[in-house]
Amino acid sequence: MKRFIWSQLLQWKDNKDRKPLILRGVRQVGKTYILRSFATVNFPTVHYINFEKEEQLVSIFDVDLSPMRILNELSFHLNRSIDTKNDIIIFDEIQNAPKALTSLKYFQEEMPEMAICSAGSLLGLHLGNEAFPVGKVDFLELYPFSFAEFLRGIGDQKSYAFLRDYNKGQNISNHIHKHLWEQLKMYFIVGGLPEVINTYVSHKDDLFSSLNLVRKKQKDLILAYTADMAKHSGKQNAMHIERLFRNIPAQLAKERDFSVSKFRFKGIIPGINRYSRLAGSIDWLINTGLILKSNIINRGELPFSAYTKENFFKLYLFDMGILGALSDLPPKSILDYDYGSYKGYFAENYAACEFKCFENKDLFSWQENTAEVEFLREIDGSIFPIEIKSGNITQAKSLKVFADKYDPKYRTVMSGKKPLFDDINKIHKYPLYLASRFPV
Repeated sequence: MKRFIWSQLLQWKDNKDRKPLILRGVRQVGKTYILRSFATVNFPTVHYINFEKEEQLVSIFDVDLSPMRILNELSFHLNRSIDTKNDIIIFDEIQNAPKALTSLKYFQEEMPEMAICSAGSLLGLHLGNEAFPVGKVDFLELYPFSFAEFLRGIGDQKSYAFLRDYNKGQNISNHIHKHLWEQLKMYFIVGGLPEVINTYVSHKDDLFSSLNLVRKKQKDLILAYTADMAKHSGKQNAMHIERLFRNIPAQLAKERDFSVSKFRFKGIIPGINRYSRLAGSIDWLINTGLILKSNIINRGELPFSAYTKENFFKLYLFDMGILGALSDLPPKSILDYDYGSYKGYFAENYAACEFKCFENKDLFSWQENTAEVEFLREIDGSIFPIEIKSGNITQAKSLKVFADKYDPKYRTVMSGKKPLFDDINKIHKYPLYLASRFPV
């Protein structure tokens, strides 16, 4: 399953000022697979170390952090020499070896020719007591499969190529539109975690059985995530973290107008109704990648960060399949598109995931008085307001309020309808399945 991050890994490999790389992401998002696949294709020899499976190797870093000594000991363990100018080393589950993480600083300073990649779950990676190699490493973030990656992963190459090559103004036939919409609904069920996608693909000849197995796998992953919360929560209350995580679907459904509301702190944990009491747990979940944060701003001007408030934001789940599983939403309801106003929250969560995956920038939405626009994007110094609709109704009053006040180049509606680019009236309409291509 080749990922879009492959091109970023190539850029890292070919950078003359390359530093040791840390590939971050939630557990089970495919970090190990992509690193090993990439390394095998692009380097003559791959030296793979897993600090979770081979705990005894952690002690190698206890003596000192001299790169030459460390390589000599690793070479002895692996029973082969390490060519520092041509080979690559992968440190997997590096969060289990905090001093190995610190050692990357010295590899960068004393042995910059050595290609080193490390993979670590965000659960625990940022929480260690050892010195973090700030400024001495490169970072990449791996997110769950986007919708386009999902299409390629399940073997729908024609749909993937269509999305990849789509150009502004290109006609989409009713047949193609219907097919992509059906595949999008399937993505809403399966989501973007590789193990879940493999489960779906392996059994999709029997759709009922396949989707039941998908839900079971997602429930198992949720249990694994909550177990990790208890393991890595540190000073934060693990019970508070888990309650917050499981509360996100309920939070998404609180607003009456089918748009995700500001996150409310009351009613999640008995006796706690203030941001200050939950800030640590919220930040913990954001830092581990299990939830996405969209800051709500009250001015449609740049820089967005100047108009944020610490306690005024929306929260989304990191993966569509996990959202459905946590919501206990039957797959059939999603396939039939019969889950009431919750469709709107699913569509908005999906857009948040797509935008984060392809740009890895902070998310922002806009609210002034009673008007609200789900997303504001800044691209090359221009502001683009985007409203999300789950079906074929594309009236967007708040979007017009924003446009009348701030006069953006154009306003965008993403919905269940085929694309329309009306430059005269300054409105662009995208089907939701083209969210990753914005702006075309």
